[in-house]
Amino acid sequence: MDIRESVLPGIGMKYVMDTASGDRMVVVIHDDGRRELYHFSYEDLDQSISMVTLEDPEARQLAALVGGMTYKPKQLERVEMAFDELTIEWYRIEPHYGCTGKTIGELNIRQNAGVSVIALLDKRNGKQVNPGPEAVLNAEATVVAIGEREQQKRFKQILMNGSG
Repeated sequence: MDIRESVLPGIGMKYVMDTASGDRMVVVIHDDGRRELYHFSYEDLDQSISMVTLEDPEARQLAALVGGMTYKPKQLERVEMAFDELTIEWYRIEPHYGCTGKTIGELNIRQNAGVSVIALLDKRNGKQVNPGPEAVLNAEATVVAIGEREQQKRFKQILMNGSG
């Protein structure tokens, strides 16, 4: 993860973080304690798509929540790992994603993104470990994939767009 910081004279500090999923987050910490969080889409890293302003106590509470101090998802208890450049990512398939109803084989996931789908958790079809090319990606299912960060970015785009 790459985090860049810069001083904003008379304002405070600015932190820019490019996420593994391809999104960009910008946090501006004002000298008066306010925080501004900006979210940029992976499709246009120069166009802010949302912004939130938090007071200092709110920012600290959010940091605790995001940091897992109050709750740690059960899935992450078992899968918190990175092997050098390899990461394991969990993707929830939203109903509007282009991949909905398509198979792993139709999307040529390994050839187009370079990731390997290692599990598919689906209420309709149950849990599949190491699903084959005939496995269908349904809305509300969770796909678990292993690959390098750039491959994970391409995979997310395939899931959203429904093509390589």
